[in-house]
Amino acid sequence: MAATGTKSVLFVCLGNICRSPIAEAVFSKMATDSGVVDKWRIDSAATSNYEIGSPPDHRGQACMKRHGVPMQHVARKVTNDDFMSFEYILCMDDSNLSELSRRSNLVKNNPAKVELLGSYDPQNQRIIKDPYYGSDEDFEKVYEQCARCCKAFLEKNS
Repeated sequence: MAATGTKSVLFVCLGNICRSPIAEAVFSKMATDSGVVDKWRIDSAATSNYEIGSPPDHRGQACMKRHGVPMQHVARKVTNDDFMSFEYILCMDDSNLSELSRRSNLVKNNPAKVELLGSYDPQNQRIIKDPYYGSDEDFEKVYEQCARCCKAFLEKNS
């Protein structure tokens, strides 16, 4: 479990190169700008093995750069330990949620709250669609959704 007084969030998508590293970067910047980053443990991970060891997608990196959001991550897969050490595990779509719920049930007495990041969206867009096969506009939409959701999540948990 996270240290006393420390909150923790793990953002999760399929490959951990598009949506979840964007959410991680956006939330980290918001927490930094709010002066609370030292109270948070923030990371992201994948439900699949597809991209382990890869950097974030170049289109996502370009989008973050345009918005002045630092992004540095290497893709990794969710581990059983994550369910014990993260208070919140926030994912992007129903497929992620199904896989994480299944995995969560295998880790006895885990404290993690597994939810859709989109459940915090004030515009009620619960699913953050994978932009991998899309355009720069799709990455921009992911950024905008993550920004709305992360802002609401941070406000609720401050």
